[in-house]
Amino acid sequence: MKLLIKGGTVVLADGEIKADVLVGEGKIVKIAPSINADGECKIINAKNKHVFAGLIDMHVHLREPGFEGKEDIESGSRAAVAGGVTQLCCMPNTDPVCDNAVVVNYIKNRAKEVNLCKVRPIGAITKGERGESLAEIGKMKAAGAVAISDDGKSVENSYIMRLAMEYANDFGIKCLCHCEDSSLADGGVVNEGYNSTLTGLKGSLRAAEDIMIARDIALAESLNIPVHICHVSTYSGAEIIKSAKARGVKVTAETCPHYFALTDDIITSYNTNTKVNPPVREEKDRLAIIKALKEGVIDCIVTDHAPHSLKDKQVEYNLAAFGISGIETVFALSYTYLVKTGALTLSELSEKLSSNPAKILGLEGGCLREGEVADITIADLNAKYKINSAQFYSKGKNTPFNGFEVYGKIEYTIVNGEIKFPF
Repeated sequence: MKLLIKGGTVVLADGEIKADVLVGEGKIVKIAPSINADGECKIINAKNKHVFAGLIDMHVHLREPGFEGKEDIESGSRAAVAGGVTQLCCMPNTDPVCDNAVVVNYIKNRAKEVNLCKVRPIGAITKGERGESLAEIGKMKAAGAVAISDDGKSVENSYIMRLAMEYANDFGIKCLCHCEDSSLADGGVVNEGYNSTLTGLKGSLRAAEDIMIARDIALAESLNIPVHICHVSTYSGAEIIKSAKARGVKVTAETCPHYFALTDDIITSYNTNTKVNPPVREEKDRLAIIKALKEGVIDCIVTDHAPHSLKDKQVEYNLAAFGISGIETVFALSYTYLVKTGALTLSELSEKLSSNPAKILGLEGGCLREGEVADITIADLNAKYKINSAQFYSKGKNTPFNGFEVYGKIEYTIVNGEIKFPF
């Protein structure tokens, strides 16, 4: 059956137009000012709504296999489509670690059974994410891995990281780098600064992130190989990336809503839902991250969706797990804190949430164009609501944004031309 989206504002790379969108056989058939339904056709009334390319979240923790009490592929996929996400890329820190073709295939098969959003596995850089020897990169790529990462920790041995980047490049995929010098972070649980001193919580120096950003960029520059920097949180890290891009280094980068919407003032509540790695930084970092998004220094907005059970968070701050459940709030937070404030246009927001992730990882979708796959997100930008974590589809209710007032409600999520949300 065909699908006709009527009367919406379609967000394209070069601006917005009032148009209808006709979908058939999983593809966008036509975008035009007015399209009449022809034959059997489901119509979506998108009047006063905005039509975006389906969101792509290239940094998600689905927890399955091994940690299904925190999240599983079904609950994570339901959360994704509720948040407007049509494709997600899941990190390999599962149990067993996704460091071989068997686990890659397991994730793909489970996602096919669930049949909600597209789930793209990311393989580990090293076996068991131990940083000692390379995982089976070629076999994982052949099985369907779209990138490699040891997210949650850095590959601290620079020679192994060099080999990983070279092997990944040979197989046509990228290393997604968690940048943290663990010896310098030294067990810190929050940003080192005034608020860590005030609260007595152990701080993690921003240099712990910056040093590894610089290391991975130095490798990329020396080898002339692309590299992607995960969850940038510091003003100085953004400056390192900006300088590298100006020199022509093949580096891309991402950040998360908590780094442009929050400061470490939030830790004074001792709410463990504010504990995340890298930690939320200071106001100068927050403003620098927004500037870097505007200037194209940071290419993507991701969630680093890290769901946890209550028992992981309802403990002393130092003992609580790191992570924020964010896939259901990414669009509203990004729209509220970036577009409504004038930092980004809607087209720029779509670039950060859709087209750039697709380009970086070589994925389908990411744009609204005739003949392109029909992955589409429809949102009501005028809808104002309060975030209520109790209503999350994710098993993880761990968000520091509970009760925040935001704009931008997801109305429809369409994957391969099929309505996946509302359920």
